[in-house]
Amino acid sequence: MEYRLATLADIPQVELLQQKYHINSISAEDKPDGFVTTYFNAVRLKTLIEEENGVSIALDGDKVIAYAMAASWPFWAQWPLFQVMIDDLVNMEYLGTTPDIYNSYQYGPVAVDKRYRSIGVLPNLFEFSRRTMNKRFPILLTFINSINGRSLRAHEKLGLDFIKQFKFHDSNLVTLGYDTAKRTAGSTI
Repeated sequence: MEYRLATLADIPQVELLQQKYHINSISAEDKPDGFVTTYFNAVRLKTLIEEENGVSIALDGDKVIAYAMAASWPFWAQWPLFQVMIDDLVNMEYLGTTPDIYNSYQYGPVAVDKRYRSIGVLPNLFEFSRRTMNKRFPILLTFINSINGRSLRAHEKLGLDFIKQFKFHDSNLVTLGYDTAKRTAGSTI
């Protein structure tokens, strides 16, 4: 396995993996095993890659088998859900401080091809992403839909901490945090 930042040439493969596991297009058979809710078109992926260095990928040979997104809050502000999270930062406490748009960033979504789950890809991908972002931000924040049990369990195994629950439209979401100075549990890279 190789872990690296995505380039513009990787966008088509990232889009294919996104389509396979996005909540609006995932198969009924695959949905219980996890899904992503934030959609990225090619323009947003290009911006995320060029301006944020925010797409970490795992490759098996030349095939993208997993991705993890990460970016500053100003990037995420274009989506209403993330604007709610940004506005709520003042109501959080994590690692003895109040997260803000300068000391924290949003991690996710993340997708791992089902053929590569439970073999260490997620811990290593998370570790690679953490290393690329911890130079800029001491706090990682993310949200997971409460009905996405597989993702919640997977991120708890990585060592993410529960911060709070919140509601957005009809979804119950969980905010998790991570100290980016900490090595990822279970990673081998």
